[in-house]
Amino acid sequence: MPPQAVVDLHTHSLRSDGRETPAEVVAAAAAAGVDVIALTDHDVYSGWAEADVAGTRLGVTVVPGVEVSCRWRGISVHLLGYLPDPTHRGLLAELEESRASRDTRLRRMVDLLAAEGYPISYEEVLQEAGPDATLGRPHVADVLVRNGVLADRSAAFETLLVPGSPFYVSHYAPDPVRATELVVAAGGVPVMAHPFASTRGRVVEESLIEEMAQAGLAGLEVDHRDHGPAEHARAERTATRLGLLRTGSSDYHGSGKPNRLAENTTRPEVLEQILERGSGTPLLGAPLGARRRA
Repeated sequence: MPPQAVVDLHTHSLRSDGRETPAEVVAAAAAAGVDVIALTDHDVYSGWAEADVAGTRLGVTVVPGVEVSCRWRGISVHLLGYLPDPTHRGLLAELEESRASRDTRLRRMVDLLAAEGYPISYEEVLQEAGPDATLGRPHVADVLVRNGVLADRSAAFETLLVPGSPFYVSHYAPDPVRATELVVAAGGVPVMAHPFASTRGRVVEESLIEEMAQAGLAGLEVDHRDHGPAEHARAERTATRLGLLRTGSSDYHGSGKPNRLAENTTRPEVLEQILERGSGTPLLGAPLGARRRA
């Protein structure tokens, strides 16, 4: 792999809470000069095939991935899994249970909002999300924005959809240690996303990360826009102490969020280590280095 390759290992499409199709995410990556992206939609693999076709056409290598939504002592934890076998029964069962729980939860949240007079229906949320998408609060937020209730997603997450709101309903999410074990069992490479991002709410204790490392955690997403200087330094120290890989990513969602592709990146040599460890599924899109050779 060229040492100057631009690698962004955390992006989302319409198949979860992003605003663009998988093909559009890949096209945006190509336009931004990104050589390698990982498509890591929440709890779903359904965008891989479309990203594969777009990557092949545009010369972008696609790392097939997933972001597993977990929970530990009431704290939301996100686990990135790279190169997992999408047919692995254990991991697939957890993802399907999470998705089913999200659906039930979204129905309840919409019912609560509608009962208070807010202009929203479950059918509108489904239409907003599109087929095969993992349903989430962003889709509810987008309907509320479209119907003139709120200015943008951020306003929705700060008011009506915030935990503690009378309209907030939680959903099932696996324990992060168990999720780590399942990603490894599926031949994937688990990396904890934005571990100390306190702007998102409470963060986990380092004892959990130690347990996850014992279960096979490969790395920490150190370079992320939600890590301030102190949090970045803490993530860096923790990764060094536990012998974990250090990654950096944009967490790109398209329009509606400020995250820009390649605003944080992963060093090519770290990607090579991830590829050496992953055995669940092959790379998608263009061969490594295709854009640099073109």
